[in-house]
Amino acid sequence: MEELLRQAQQILRGMWLHRWLGVAVAWIAGLAAATAIFVTPDQYLASARIYVDTDSVLKPLLSGLIVQANTEQQVAILSRTLISRPNVEKLVRMADLDLNLKSAHEKEALIEHVTKTLKIKGVGRDNLYTLEYLDANPEKARRVVQSLTTIFVESSLGSKSGDADSARKFIGEQVSIYQKKLEEAESRLKQFKLQNIDLHLDDSRGVGARITEVGTQLSQARLELREAENARDAIKRQLVGEDPVLLPDTPGMESSVSIPEIDGRIEAQKRNLDALLQRFTDQHPDVLGTRRIIKDLEEQKRQEIAARKKAAAANPAMASVNANPFYQQMKVSLSETEARIAALRARVAEYDSRYRRGVEILKVSPQIEAEFTQLNRDYAVHKKNYDDLIQRRESAAISEGMSAVSGVADFRLIDPPRASQKPVAPDRFVLLPLALLASLGLGLAASFGASQLRPAFFDSSTLAEVSGLPLLGVVSLQTTASTRNLERKKRMRFWTALGALICCFAIALLATFLLSRGI
Repeated sequence: MEELLRQAQQILRGMWLHRWLGVAVAWIAGLAAATAIFVTPDQYLASARIYVDTDSVLKPLLSGLIVQANTEQQVAILSRTLISRPNVEKLVRMADLDLNLKSAHEKEALIEHVTKTLKIKGVGRDNLYTLEYLDANPEKARRVVQSLTTIFVESSLGSKSGDADSARKFIGEQVSIYQKKLEEAESRLKQFKLQNIDLHLDDSRGVGARITEVGTQLSQARLELREAENARDAIKRQLVGEDPVLLPDTPGMESSVSIPEIDGRIEAQKRNLDALLQRFTDQHPDVLGTRRIIKDLEEQKRQEIAARKKAAAANPAMASVNANPFYQQMKVSLSETEARIAALRARVAEYDSRYRRGVEILKVSPQIEAEFTQLNRDYAVHKKNYDDLIQRRESAAISEGMSAVSGVADFRLIDPPRASQKPVAPDRFVLLPLALLASLGLGLAASFGASQLRPAFFDSSTLAEVSGLPLLGVVSLQTTASTRNLERKKRMRFWTALGALICCFAIALLATFLLSRGI
């Protein structure tokens, strides 16, 4: 601790030796700072306050129908990006700041100065913004703030309109693209269904279920066919011991005569014709062919009846109608059974054909169903995207209409642009004391630097320590009264010079105060 105090004492004594250098530096720095403070022209602050109202009555009413942007975030971003070079150039033209410019260099310097001086401040979360500009001419500062306010409002409206137009244009292009994709997907799906119409692709049961159903119907038809054939065989066995008796027909009653073989074939062809008419038109080749076969069988039946009439006329004993009524009843039953057997055979053949065709289709159905599923998936994706784009296009139209009616954000001018009556800068009441302290600090720094550059020793121990040589002796300085008076006068002059510097700054502060009060 004692060593530190000794070193501090040595430094202070060395600075005291160079005190006049410090005073000179302090005076020079103080005068320069004071001159700069008083030469700097007064600056007037122009400001305006704008409130951005982002609340709208239509927003809650149209919730879910329109896409509502974050208006607060948009306004905040706009306030941060408003001071851009294009906007500053526009502001310079609007405020007539470029009237006296003579070169491009002066214009660049002006734009840079305006960019650095303009300020946009947000007040908390209340959407309240303050626009400020500082200039030596209060009227010019007011014009700049007025122009900035206009640009602020116009930029917000332009950005909203531009965003809406861009969004609508983009969505319209996407709607056209997806409309073409949807039409292509629908065409592919339609062609695929037409090519595979036998598969009934829209049926939810599937090919396997339909084959199972056809197989069940085929088994049932075969069972009924076997039952009918067994019944026919039983009737034939009963007719073995009976004498056939032909009932002669009366004129015009040929259709009432039963010929089991031909009647069975005619009945089978009529059933087949009914089945064909359910699937095809009257002019279909299969329908026409079936009707021709029926007509040929009916003609064959008439010829058979005519032949039997001739046989009955040659053998009158067989012409008795009531000779054996049981035989006639059995013949009618046999005819009906034969007809039913023919119909069941046609049904079995049809079901068998369907079953075989279904089995063949089942072999390739997995690949077809996979292709059909893929086509359906593509169609569903395109349709969903198309419907979403249509919905968004309508939402964009409603949003644009809402913006045109009520506006997304309402800009309210709380405080119109105005310039301060008194200058706000430079603040000489603060700058002058700071300049005094800075000049005194520079004076101390100059004394300290001189003491370090030209050190002096004030005791024997320091000299011995620094030189590293043995100290043989010390010669003391004896002061006289005249020497002490001379030293006292030097100290008085030093404190007078220092006090004069402080008094000058005090007078400057007083003059500044009086001028600010208008005295």
